[in-house]
Amino acid sequence: MVSVLANALMVLPGGLLLGRLTMAGGRILALDPGTMVPEGAVDCGGDLVMPGLVELHTDNLERHIEPRPRVAWPHAQAIVAHDAELAGVGITTVYDALRVGSIPDRSKGSYFEYARALASEILALRAAGALRISHLLHLRAELCSETLSEELAGFGPEDGVGIISLMDHTPGQRQFADVTQLRAYLMGKHGFTEADFEAHVADRKDIWARKGAAHEADAVAAAGRLGAVLASHDDGTAAHVAASEAHGVAFAEFPTTLEAARACRAAGIAVMGGAPNLIRGGSHAGNVAARELAEEDCLDILSSDYVPAALLTAGLRLGDLWGDLARGIATVTAAPARVAGLDDRGRLEPGLRADVIRVARIGGAAVVRGTWVAGRRVA
Repeated sequence: MVSVLANALMVLPGGLLLGRLTMAGGRILALDPGTMVPEGAVDCGGDLVMPGLVELHTDNLERHIEPRPRVAWPHAQAIVAHDAELAGVGITTVYDALRVGSIPDRSKGSYFEYARALASEILALRAAGALRISHLLHLRAELCSETLSEELAGFGPEDGVGIISLMDHTPGQRQFADVTQLRAYLMGKHGFTEADFEAHVADRKDIWARKGAAHEADAVAAAGRLGAVLASHDDGTAAHVAASEAHGVAFAEFPTTLEAARACRAAGIAVMGGAPNLIRGGSHAGNVAARELAEEDCLDILSSDYVPAALLTAGLRLGDLWGDLARGIATVTAAPARVAGLDDRGRLEPGLRADVIRVARIGGAAVVRGTWVAGRRVA
């Protein structure tokens, strides 16, 4: 079946083109200039038409699985709702970020294994054709945990894990270099007392001393075994980046300082910033602002992190900031696809997957008027 989006302002790798996009057989067939609207075509009325968004790191599924603290929601329903939400905000490819590495049997701050079972449910729903967009796996390897190595061993090449990120939430460094931010978070969200917090910090530092180095080595090895792209997380210093480079990290998720972002740039490591950070005007954890990274030419990729709708809006805002809409949109399409090794999507080019979205900007809001995945309209 042939589908045509006409009278559209198409966002191409080199700039904008007013014209029409033709899709057939799940691929982009042609891009033609002009305002002609053929019979049967969708008249986009000058709306933007761009590649579907590619999300490399989102915790959004966890929000659906546990919509309130200690409220467990049926996983299949949660996955389907998460999938529909992403389709509705223009995301056509997502790497669902699942934590591996647990800290069981503690009364405060415990977290338990869930990734293996949830990954199997995602893959089963995908195989059954129940999902609208492309779902791939991202394992967030929590180095400061008790069970990371054992949990990683439960995944094999058949799971198609695409990304493994090295996560270290030991208090006093990286995201929580300022432990006052961690204290406020744990007391506010989880009801910690001061005694609870002090015990938490001591416990986590003990885990890192016993397990951290071995877990880091095992996570790097697992990326090689599974054929996954390796990412770092919350690099804060040049030394962190040097370690990432030695491990073969391809992209750095949310560096916490400009120093680290500049070191990534020098090392050839792509830099991911948070779309919510950009929209809010700063980091909720007190780290470097995504806008500052953009102004310093140290920002390559955006992630919606915990707000899926932020991704499109932030890409458009970067286009405004840089005075180059195509460059801004590339941070949420071509750049994440490239670093993840997805060479069949992320750009409007003949022969690539017809993952396409139609977007209007109305009153400062980015409104998705249509989402197509492999040429099939899904939202």
